[in-house]
Amino acid sequence: MDDQPASPQGKKVLCIEDELFISELYSRALTKAGYDIVVELDGMKGLELAQSNQFDIILLDLMIPHLTGTEILSILRDPSKTPELKAKIIVTTNLEQRDDIKSTIEQQADGYIVKANVTPRELVEFLNGIE
Repeated sequence: MDDQPASPQGKKVLCIEDELFISELYSRALTKAGYDIVVELDGMKGLELAQSNQFDIILLDLMIPHLTGTEILSILRDPSKTPELKAKIIVTTNLEQRDDIKSTIEQQADGYIVKANVTPRELVEFLNGIE
């Protein structure tokens, strides 16, 4: 049984996403797959939840109100502001980033998804592959 891939059952996902249609799609797909998902539309509140260190995975949109995803990512990766964060951070965006910005984000994040290119089923498969 040890060779089985990790089950998403009980894994907690924080989805910081202000686009209701997308957050609803993600929420339905991930819940159906066995994930426990919390959606937050606001950047400041999303940061607070992320810093509570109760999530296994954080889906982080770059364009959200009150605090951008890149600002949240920097704070979460700063050990003086967020010590010992256990969550894997997956950046989600529909914006085409300049190469230098994308490179910086990819260095700080555990994954990078262009929302327009990923179906909810593919998102589930992607998250299932995260240890």
